[in-house]
Amino acid sequence: MEDILQLNEVNWPECAETSYPALLRLTQVNNIFVQIIKECVESYQLQSSDFNLLCCLRRNPSPHTLSPTELYKSMLFSSGGLTKVLTRLQQAGLIDRLENPEDKRSKLVALTAEGKQLLEKIMPVLHQQEKQMLRALSSVDLEQLDGLMQRILKSMNSTNGEFPKRIQFMGVS
Repeated sequence: MEDILQLNEVNWPECAETSYPALLRLTQVNNIFVQIIKECVESYQLQSSDFNLLCCLRRNPSPHTLSPTELYKSMLFSSGGLTKVLTRLQQAGLIDRLENPEDKRSKLVALTAEGKQLLEKIMPVLHQQEKQMLRALSSVDLEQLDGLMQRILKSMNSTNGEFPKRIQFMGVS
C-alpha cells in the first residue's frame, strides 16, 4: 500500500492530493478479510453466498426461518442467484423449505440443525482469524475504529439520497 501511495505522489500528484490513504487502506483490509472468509468457508465446502445466507437465517430468532423475500432483501442477491443458493443448501441438508402459512405461493426457508451445527463450527475459526487480523490494535483502538466507521456509515445513510447506492460515471452506467 505504501508503494501505491508513493507512486501516486510521484507520478500522479493531482490524484494523490485529493485521495484519502485511509480509504485505500480500508479497501485493502476489506479485500484481505473477504479472502479470509472465502478460504475459510470453502474449506467447509460452502461458497461465500451460502455462508452469508446461513448466517442471515442464524441471526434471526429460533426457529431461524425467513421468507425468500426477507432473505432477498437482506442478502442483496438477484432472485436467480438466491434460487441457486437455496437449491444448493437444501440439497446439502443445511436448510429446509417449509410451507408458508401466510403466502401459499412461496415457501419459508429454515436453517436445519445440521446447518446450525456447521455455522457453530465455522464461526470460532473466523473469529480467531479476526483476532489475528486485529492483534495490532488495543481495545481502545478497536472502539475508536468502530466509532469512526459508525460515523461514516451514519453520514452516508443520512444524506437523503444525496449519497448514491450505485454510482454512475460519465459514459458508464
